[in-house]
Amino acid sequence: MPREGTGPDFIEALARGLEVITAFTPHRASMSLSEVAAATGLARPTARRILLTLQELGYARPAGAGFALTPRVLELGVAYVRSTGLWDVARPHMERLSERTGESCSIAQLDSSDIICTARVAVPRIVALAVQIGTRFPALPTSLGKVLLAALPPGEADAVLAEPSRSGLVPRRQPGRAEREEVLREVRARGWALTDEELTLGIRSVAAPLRDGSGRVVAALNVNAHAAETTVEQLVDGHLPRLLRAAGDISADFARLETVPHITRAGRGVPRP
Repeated sequence: MPREGTGPDFIEALARGLEVITAFTPHRASMSLSEVAAATGLARPTARRILLTLQELGYARPAGAGFALTPRVLELGVAYVRSTGLWDVARPHMERLSERTGESCSIAQLDSSDIICTARVAVPRIVALAVQIGTRFPALPTSLGKVLLAALPPGEADAVLAEPSRSGLVPRRQPGRAEREEVLREVRARGWALTDEELTLGIRSVAAPLRDGSGRVVAALNVNAHAAETTVEQLVDGHLPRLLRAAGDISADFARLETVPHITRAGRGVPRP
């Protein structure tokens, strides 16, 4: 359903447009006008005007009897990734980590009860889940999500996890609150997280936090492996030390980046926020 604002500055038309964009998923890559209206809770005339506007702006295109998004939508996500500066900092470290472990690695950030992949370096492997920039997973059954949830202020994880996942995936395990709290306490204590086929069969991973100059956790970095090829011992004893080193290097570089003035279009340096 379209989101409702809480103040006089809320722009309902913009919110409705974003609702239409996010209604498209890998399982609904193209939709008819009626399907878009049903998925968003909008009236058909409203959904039609939004789709035609998106088409004129280049974010949507006709697809058979309906509509589909265009690659231009990626600009919206890429603008965010670029604005943080994290990808430019992380990329060489991630490439080196992937080369040394022979595994894929990803960076993710928390979005309600889900994580969203914001950077990735992949190696050719047959894996149970396809992961790319923008992929969404439930947070708790992932090593990335555990790291991010453990970094939340006391009590906030419960509120976050009370929100329904928008990933469309059902984890293999659904731990109770007591087990969940124990897992997150353990992650806080040791500074990294492990998952072993919790989200789906065949996938295990380790993750570590990425921090800004103030020590705040801004994202998480993982190494993921196929369970048939990499044991838990190999993951922890072999890959984890390399992961922790890469996460520390990325955090240090990101902290230094925050202290460097950036150049505006007018050519004047201003401090980064």
